[in-house]
This record gives sequence, structure tokens and C-alpha cells, in this order.
Amino acid sequence: MADDASNVDKDKPLYVISVAAELVDMHPQTLRLYERKGLIEPSRSAGKTRLYSQRNIDELREIRRLTQELGVNLAGVEEIIKLRQKLDRLQESMEDRIGSLQGELESRMGGAKGALPAEITQLARELADGSEGSDD
Repeated sequence: MADDASNVDKDKPLYVISVAAELVDMHPQTLRLYERKGLIEPSRSAGKTRLYSQRNIDELREIRRLTQELGVNLAGVEEIIKLRQKLDRLQESMEDRIGSLQGELESRMGGAKGALPAEITQLARELADGSEGSDD
């Protein structure tokens, strides 16, 4: 049932701090530190209990990879996170702009095709047919 895992909302608060810390093999105090530094932002229950989502767990694993495997300090991790967020926003903006331009282009092309008189279309066909046979 691999499909069930892909249907889970990655932002749904699921784990209390002790479980989250165990999942990422960190001390709960480390998770609190990361929250104070703004590297991670868990949800809070009505009773103010920290609740970590799967996305938070993934972010914590990435922070751990950056600090332990690559030797990046927390200030560097913070900059990397900010740059990635900025890149994501820019990519989303660019994709929106591309979609808008594609829609505008399709609209203009449709209007241009409708505006061409039948004679010009026929002439274009004749020219294309004539150029195919002229290999001399």
C-alpha cells in the first residue's frame, strides 16, 4: 500500500517532540534550539505542545545532513534554508508567468489563425507542395 503514504498530508502535525527527536536521532533540546533559531517551525496544539509534521521531520533530517555530514554551521544552515525558500518562490513565480504567457500566446495564435483568409492558406499549401518537388 505505497499509495497510502503518498496521500498523507506532509504538513499534518503528527509527532510530539520526543517522537520527532527519536525519528531524526537528535535530542529534544536540539529541536527546541532549532526552533528558537527559526530553522524549524512546528505546529502547536491547544495546550502549546509542539507537534511536528512529516515535512518538519524531512527538514530536520536535512539540517542534520548539512551540519553533520557537510560541516555547515547553524548560521550557514539558516542561509541555505532562506536561499532555498527564495528559490522556491522564484520558481513558482516563473512557472506562473510561463503559464500566463503560454495562455496569451495560444490566444493570439488562435486569433491569428482565424483571421487568415482562406486564399492565403491555400497559397501557402500550394507553395509548400511546389517546394517539395523542386529538388533540382
